[in-house]
Amino acid sequence: MTLDHALERTVRIAARPATVFRFFTDPARFAVWWGAGSHIDARPGGAVHIRYPNGVVASGEVVEVVPDRRIVFTYGYEDAGKPIPPGGSRVTVTLEETARGTLLLLRHELATEGARDAHVPGWRYQLAIFANVVTAEEHADTDARVDVFFAAWAEPDAVRRRESLAEVVTDDVTFRDAFACTAGLDDLVAHTGAVQMHMPGVVLQRAGTARQCQGTAVVEWEMRSADGTARGRGTNVFELAPDGRIRGAVGVRAS
Repeated sequence: MTLDHALERTVRIAARPATVFRFFTDPARFAVWWGAGSHIDARPGGAVHIRYPNGVVASGEVVEVVPDRRIVFTYGYEDAGKPIPPGGSRVTVTLEETARGTLLLLRHELATEGARDAHVPGWRYQLAIFANVVTAEEHADTDARVDVFFAAWAEPDAVRRRESLAEVVTDDVTFRDAFACTAGLDDLVAHTGAVQMHMPGVVLQRAGTARQCQGTAVVEWEMRSADGTARGRGTNVFELAPDGRIRGAVGVRAS
């Protein structure tokens, strides 16, 4: 059977290549984004077994594995009524490390144009699921990092404030709100110091758990005076770097 028809999709994932790749090679992680009961034996000739949540089963075998860079496997359905027999198509996944995350290129080669077109919406959905489960693992510490970020706004010592921020933000971090546009760690340190001059004793605190999707986190916050009096609330939207740190933030005050 010749595979003359291919679909290609790309997605940039806010995670490191090693994190991304293990969701193709670790059986437990493989099942997280395909469905319970799915598994993979990530070596040439190893079995690929996919059980979708609706009960449809697909199977194939691993053709090639290049750690953290590339995996190739065959794919097809065990139901004779489906358009692709077991192992009747080929999927190639290539990973490229970039400053903003891992660029994933998927190429699915199939025998017919109709089969190719039928799989476009499926891969659109499946890669979204994949990106979400990968970034959820890479950014599992988002709440803790956000807490450090907010606490730094009340740290009066510039040296300690910079040390705290450096643990949780990138050197090129950006911050924007109604009162400032900053670029870089040093600029953010200076801005947080200026805020304390105009709003002494004010503390920012996270209000609830961060809501994260594919490397973007939305966090509600509260602002209080030193005596606990509410001074305002709002929302920050955080852009997360591939290593889990904060790359950028936009703050919107609600009141």
